Amino acid sequence: MDVIAVAALFPDLTTIEIIQWVEQGWVVPDTADAGLVFHEIDVARVRLIHDLRRDMEIGEDAIPLVLSLLDQVYELRSRMNAILRALSSQSEDVRVAVLDALQPGVREP
Repeated sequence: MDVIAVAALFPDLTTIEIIQWVEQGWVVPDTADAGLVFHEIDVARVRLIHDLRRDMEIGEDAIPLVLSLLDQVYELRSRMNAILRALSSQSEDVRVAVLDALQPGVREP
């Protein structure tokens, strides 16, 4: 999807604003000979920034901080899911030991 197609999804958003967001590093689409290529994840990022700016009235100077914090939350969530997948493949004894370590005193001896 190119920048014009992305802008068409948002009646109150211009291609200039989207390009500014790309230049500021808020959105990182792929580049090709034909220009910027926005994937589903990039469109979701544009939607997030749009909502932060328009609906939540977050100032432009605060957007980098908000995006950074949200990126950290998503990264932590991804790592937690990886830990849960790894833990689920372990034996019952290991899972119980990990739960006991996370919640000391909750399980009866």
